[in-house]
Amino acid sequence: MLEIAGLSPDEESVYGLLVASGRASVSDLAERAGLTAHRTGEVLEALTTKGLASPADGPTHLYMAAAPDAALLPRIRRSADALDLARHEAARLMDAYRETMRRRDAGQLLEVITGAEALRHCLRQLQKSARDEMLWFCKAQYVAMPSGSNRDEFDALARGVRYRVLYEKAFFDADDAVSNVMAGVRAGEVARAVPQLPLRMAVVDRTVAVFPLVSGGPHGSPEEPTTALVRDSNLLAALIALFERYWEDAVPLAIDDTGRLSDDGPHPADVLSPTDRRLLSLLVAGVSDKTIASQMQLSRRTVQRRIQSLMERSDAATRMQLAWHAARHGWL
Repeated sequence: MLEIAGLSPDEESVYGLLVASGRASVSDLAERAGLTAHRTGEVLEALTTKGLASPADGPTHLYMAAAPDAALLPRIRRSADALDLARHEAARLMDAYRETMRRRDAGQLLEVITGAEALRHCLRQLQKSARDEMLWFCKAQYVAMPSGSNRDEFDALARGVRYRVLYEKAFFDADDAVSNVMAGVRAGEVARAVPQLPLRMAVVDRTVAVFPLVSGGPHGSPEEPTTALVRDSNLLAALIALFERYWEDAVPLAIDDTGRLSDDGPHPADVLSPTDRRLLSLLVAGVSDKTIASQMQLSRRTVQRRIQSLMERSDAATRMQLAWHAARHGWL
């Protein structure tokens, strides 16, 4: 057990006997350790050199142990520091090895994942390993992970991982989609919406991305998804740039009741009722009147009447102008 401190098994055994005895002779230690007297003498010399034992005063030829906290613990700390340095150097060499292999073998850069079950397992493992940030493109109709079933996101959010998620508007047509997104936002997810996304995608800590190689069918389709897992490369950099470009133009999804002030004067968000704020957020996200009515448990006529009222309050001639006004004046 004390090999990390530089002790051999015999040295550890004899030192332990000395600690327990206080003082002991070579013959006594040899008998109790099951060693020859010659071997025990060699061990005691080694322990003396290492500062772990010393001859006792007087002509009795006894040995005594040095206090472990003064003699043993510093050796263990030095060994632990050396081990940390060795581990760091091994990690650096491993990174260099992977980089070399990636340049020589494209298979080190890209891994193919076939089937919904394998993809689901991959996404779960990637989220468990995430340390800083997850980026997502969420399209309508799930392939491997139904809306609301990704419990790993909540675990990751709880340990400080940032989630930035882009939803396309058709995503909200699914049952419970809005409430699932709201649950994510309340847990810390930063969500935005766009009219349409080009592909499904997840990026972990900007080091690994998962995206479809070929179009796979949604859940229930006979076609199994074929997905790529790509590591640090120009392709990964392009995928991250694609995400950031869509993120820039996306509409923030603020579905809670928190208000904020605009940049050009006092336009508090609480001039809107919670119902109107939620309706407006869905509208700006591109959700249809029919789906808004269903999600909010309102009639379609009521939804349209409320939208018309908001347009009149903002002097907007079109819904696009209403969306611009809402973003400009802190209504979202």
